[in-house]
Amino acid sequence: MALANVTASHHGKTYRCLHATKVADYLRIMRVVSLVPSWTEFLHDLDVDVVGQTKFCVRPASKFRTLPRIGGTKNVKVQDVLALKPDLVVANREENDKTQVEALMEGLAGGVLLTDVRTVPDAWAAMLQLGERVDRAADARDMVNRIRDAWGEPRAIVGQAGYAVWSSPWMVAGHDTFIHDVMRHWGIGNALDGGTESRYPTTGEDPERGTLAARQWLLPSEPFPFQPKHLPALHAAHPEARFRLVDGEAFSWYGSRMLHVTAHLGEVAEWVAETA
Repeated sequence: MALANVTASHHGKTYRCLHATKVADYLRIMRVVSLVPSWTEFLHDLDVDVVGQTKFCVRPASKFRTLPRIGGTKNVKVQDVLALKPDLVVANREENDKTQVEALMEGLAGGVLLTDVRTVPDAWAAMLQLGERVDRAADARDMVNRIRDAWGEPRAIVGQAGYAVWSSPWMVAGHDTFIHDVMRHWGIGNALDGGTESRYPTTGEDPERGTLAARQWLLPSEPFPFQPKHLPALHAAHPEARFRLVDGEAFSWYGSRMLHVTAHLGEVAEWVAETA
């Protein structure tokens, strides 16, 4: 076994992604199963042969309709994955179930790449790491460079907002999350990033009856699908608060999706700044 060291530089700091791997794993990988929606899109954009994905891997739409689905991100059908005989399975520490990932690691003799993305620089480093594993290092590096150019330097904080990830119970994105760091990068302070060790704390609030801890709220399209129909009750219960529906992929998907969300993130930051 060898310990691979992949680095990415961001604002003078170097971030590392380490993983144990067999030297033979660096031969060209032909068959990949992705358990992570954002990595699935990234792999397709790198022209990798993805042979299986979860039911939540909706991008690109053409592949979503045709590729075998091996369950959800939290309930992967391990035997279905093994039956596909993949050279590599791509998983994520936050999105996938630990027991299922460990079962795949055992069944595939180490052919699992487990990413752990909590910051924007983490995303870039993981993209480089994944690109190397699938023999697309140059293409991955080019994409990371384009994303860096599009995202630019982190912006000054223009205002504060809470970010809800679930409705009942009311659950929010806290500190040490990719969502938190995306907000920070685009100048949006996380109004609920402290006071608890939980990365996704449940506030215990009933958003349609009790008080809310923030004056401005971002309501994403995923994982809970906030929609216009949810707004009237929230506005009625909290006339002093502001609510904005946002694209959940913009705040929580890493990989090539980061190239397509800059306009939306900039618009949301401007909305937050209106009452700063």
